[in-house]
Amino acid sequence: MRVVLISTYELGRQPFGLASPAAWLRARGHDVYTADLAVALLPPRVVREADCVAFYLPMHTATRMAAPLIEQVRERNPAARVIAYGLYAPLNEAYLHELGVSVVIGGEFEAVLVDAVEGRSQPAVTSLDRLTFQVPDRSTLPALSRYASLRIDGEKRVVGYTEASRGCKHLCRHCPVVPVYGGAFRVVPSEIVLEDIEQQAAAGARHITFGDPDFLNGPTHALRLIDAFHARFPELTYDVTIKVEHLLQHRDLLPALVRTGCLFVTTAAESTEDTVLERLDKGHTRAGFLEALALAQGVGLVLSPTFVPFTPWTTLAGYRDLLRVVLEQDLVDTVAPVQYALRLLIPNGSRILELPDVTPLLAGFDRVGLLHRWRHPDPAVDELAARVFEAVASEQKAGAPRRAIFSQVWALAHDGMPPENFDLLPRAAVPYLDEPWYC
Repeated sequence: MRVVLISTYELGRQPFGLASPAAWLRARGHDVYTADLAVALLPPRVVREADCVAFYLPMHTATRMAAPLIEQVRERNPAARVIAYGLYAPLNEAYLHELGVSVVIGGEFEAVLVDAVEGRSQPAVTSLDRLTFQVPDRSTLPALSRYASLRIDGEKRVVGYTEASRGCKHLCRHCPVVPVYGGAFRVVPSEIVLEDIEQQAAAGARHITFGDPDFLNGPTHALRLIDAFHARFPELTYDVTIKVEHLLQHRDLLPALVRTGCLFVTTAAESTEDTVLERLDKGHTRAGFLEALALAQGVGLVLSPTFVPFTPWTTLAGYRDLLRVVLEQDLVDTVAPVQYALRLLIPNGSRILELPDVTPLLAGFDRVGLLHRWRHPDPAVDELAARVFEAVASEQKAGAPRRAIFSQVWALAHDGMPPENFDLLPRAAVPYLDEPWYC
């Protein structure tokens, strides 16, 4: 069977969500065409000749971008079976079916996707089955050099991407993983992960991003993996994502991260307001975030926090406090500017909708935007959010440095006054990936 796997956007990464199912489908004898539309065009002929077209939807942005393409596929090839799979597929099940998608798959998708291609699946399946993973097949994906790079000490390095686990043990209220996995997580065997890294290293990767929702959901697995990784690829560096709560709980593992080549850890700090953190059910406090920063700095580990600075509970004072923490903790060069501008996303299935104080703020479901619109009880917060977003988007497009953008955001939040005694020149060479957006 002729199968087309399509990814629209995945944070500038070579899509694991195409490479992994490609291996499964090819093992069954199917003819698989992989199309990453973030870096390449999809020939119309490929769509017209396909028996099955499957869209990978790991993110909100990817899903929005896929919607008009699904309609185009249905017009060009009405006979093709259209499938949607990935984290955001089950969150938008009804909408995807309306667009003409035959099967919607969530959770551990590879085996169910094979069934769907071969006509054995129900219209909607979310599976948490433990899979016998195969080494992802990246042979027909664009070169790694066409994706986001690592910037470090003025150097640009090719980056690979893999996953050592999926799902998450935690139930953070705003997280899109929760409605699908419900507190479950699944481990990818170390030998599969290492073989995936080996093929990317052979293709030029000098740094690996582990895309697990939380790398320390399984700390024993994680420690064994990074030890084996460093022994096998001592020249490679890597980065991971870890909850503040886990950084505190497993502080004894932080030196091992540094020893094995971890350049930085992304952590979802979200806010410096305890009221907001409590509503989001994050499992940490403002003080805990600051403690995690100190622990990381104490072992020489760069911590790269992400934020959801505009929520229904954000205050103007709280937003200013977040900026002050970034400034005082010397994080200006570490935080991607978009993190000052993000507004809480409430998709279908979000646990945010369980909170009674959110209901009066909702302004209806946006079918095109695939989210529940909401208004802040203080119009001044919404106004600031809009101004910050516009400024960050404009300045990033113009290529402004992080410190200049921070200074502008600070001024917007402080009645036009820039931070005192603030040096616009970079103060440290902080490693970061050069894909600017995060949603």
